[in-house]
Amino acid sequence: MFPSFSRAEAVLLGAVAALALLAVFGPPLAQAPHFHDFADQRRWLGIPCALDVLSNLPFALFGAWGLYRLGRVPAAALPAAQRQLAALFFAGLILTALCSAWYHGAPDNAGLVVDRLGMTVAFAGLLGLGVASHVSARAGRAFAAAVLVLGPISVAAWAASGNLLPWALLQGGGLVLLLVLAVMKPGPGALVVRWGLVVAIYVVAKALEQYDAAVFEWTGRLVSGHSLKHGVAAFAAWPVISALHLLGQNAKQ
Repeated sequence: MFPSFSRAEAVLLGAVAALALLAVFGPPLAQAPHFHDFADQRRWLGIPCALDVLSNLPFALFGAWGLYRLGRVPAAALPAAQRQLAALFFAGLILTALCSAWYHGAPDNAGLVVDRLGMTVAFAGLLGLGVASHVSARAGRAFAAAVLVLGPISVAAWAASGNLLPWALLQGGGLVLLLVLAVMKPGPGALVVRWGLVVAIYVVAKALEQYDAAVFEWTGRLVSGHSLKHGVAAFAAWPVISALHLLGQNAKQ
């Protein structure tokens, strides 16, 4: 017997299936030929590409802060699935800091595989949390599991064939999902996150990444767009941490 789905669950399942089909049968997308040629390659204290490496520290700090704040929320105040997925997101941020720092120390395709695998864990937690908050707990867990499976597959597909389309769809589809969640009402007792702010932060981070060299020149070669991108992207955790802080305060009143 097939499981019964709510309308929102069915729409979400259909969207995931459509993106998966597009990833398999869509036209291949090549990565930029000079992707690894970041603007700021200065060495400091023996660290190559020092600012691109060290600017990953905010990911670890926000991840640790998020885990701390999550631990301060009483068990009864946050549904188990949302707690688990928030923990996955924050742990993923710490992993992202480590993997991205590894990659930026010597940027190449092999390191980029490691970098993207770390990001996949953070994506899974964040997107799963959003789905659990607005659709259902089982949908949130299933969505996070799907990202944890499909993310590494998309990275492996790029590494083997050079086709970036599956990875681009994973990121782009996640962004669209957050935009949809931003206009939906969260479920009863769900964590209330300002998803629109998360999207806005992500867009600014991608713009800084796109104009890496230009920002480096605009700042008098002080800091590059890519280094700033890391710091800005880490702030995408702030709306989640803020929501947890508010929830913890309300639970104590």
